[in-house]
Amino acid sequence: MKLVILEPLGVEKEKLLALAQEKLGDRAQIVYYDSRTTDEQELAQRAGDADIAVLSNLPFRKAVMERCESLKMISVAFTGVDHVDMDHCREKGILVSNCAGYSNTAVSELVFGLALSLYRRIIPCDRAVREGKDKTGLVGFELSGKKFGVVGMGAIGTRTARLAKAFGCEVLGFNRSPRQIEGVRMVELDTLLKECDIVSLHVPLTEQTRGLIGERELGLMKPGAILINTARGPVVDSAALADALEKGRLAGAAVDVFETEPPIPQDHPLLSAPNVVATPHVAFATKEALYQRAVIVFDNVAGYLDGKPQNVM
Repeated sequence: MKLVILEPLGVEKEKLLALAQEKLGDRAQIVYYDSRTTDEQELAQRAGDADIAVLSNLPFRKAVMERCESLKMISVAFTGVDHVDMDHCREKGILVSNCAGYSNTAVSELVFGLALSLYRRIIPCDRAVREGKDKTGLVGFELSGKKFGVVGMGAIGTRTARLAKAFGCEVLGFNRSPRQIEGVRMVELDTLLKECDIVSLHVPLTEQTRGLIGERELGLMKPGAILINTARGPVVDSAALADALEKGRLAGAAVDVFETEPPIPQDHPLLSAPNVVATPHVAFATKEALYQRAVIVFDNVAGYLDGKPQNVM
């Protein structure tokens, strides 16, 4: 079997290849690319004779896979697979595995870094110190006692809810399928949006969740509420969110994900909106999470080679 790692995975090359050797032994010939490309012709050349492809969040579409006649399995070093043409994979019998769970801690911790940044005005505070100013106009808020809403009660959402409880928040949750989580009051989405001071999004990108938070939903939120999106960019209507912030209908927003992978266009509406903290899709990116992701990537490949596929999408 020829296994092609199409892009760097955030783990040092030597450590990554040693891990692959440990997990797979001599059952796979491994080719590693230490640069990222989104050029479809280049991707097709890299993966052209691969039996197994490993990628993170590179767009991997039908136009590329049609030129990969040997492809049997894709091990996606990511939780979501919306960047992979799953219809083509199902049609051709290409197995796709993901890395569910690798970044639960990383993402949920960043949520609170972002929430605290907005509530305690950390970025303006830093700027004030550097400009020789004092704390005038920089009095913040406490998380304790606030209503914290979690939209999507999967593994990351559930961990986020537990951290919110630890901060002393009252936690409300919404999930598309019925779930009961200890310490979380499960409600309908509209109720959560109306009641919560902080709303954190943790849903995958599907046709059902695309545009989940639009003008109507933002209009339901409290004027002093903040929205945090570490899920997927298209879950939120960015123009509507920017408009709500401009008009003071929301107090702030923290955004780690956009319609496209960063770098984003400098005229993106959220970059000029007030009270926005933006990060370049780093919620998953900790040293610990990236190494755990690599472990799962090669465990998925080993499972496939053993005839016991896991994390199948």
